Amino acid sequence: QVHVVESGGGLVQAGTSLRLSCAASGRTFSRLLMGWFRQAPGKEREFVAAISRSGITTRYADSVKGRFTIFRDNAKNTVYLQMNSLKPEDTAVYYCAADQNSLISNYKNEYEYWGQGTQVTVST
Repeated sequence: QVHVVESGGGLVQAGTSLRLSCAASGRTFSRLLMGWFRQAPGKEREFVAAISRSGITTRYADSVKGRFTIFRDNAKNTVYLQMNSLKPEDTAVYYCAADQNSLISNYKNEYEYWGQGTQVTVST
């Protein structure tokens, strides 16, 4: 069992930055694929970013490419999502997810473990 906890959400103005953190425990962190997803009201949960076990390989949704950066610190069992140039359309609950089988994926069904989510609200 992997326990995943997100933190760092909040209310920010458009154009500013925010960093989300996600701590995972219960398995060797360096053996976990980690991903970020988000869900806006009335919409399905969508892929944001993913990072491989070593951190070498990353994937991003087109909507955040160039603005968001995912990175991990395996010594701290933590993955981060640096969000720059935030837009109102980035408003959503952001979820961190982990999987111990896949190498890299942007499909939510491949992630076995999920956090409770953290709210990010971007105002105009």
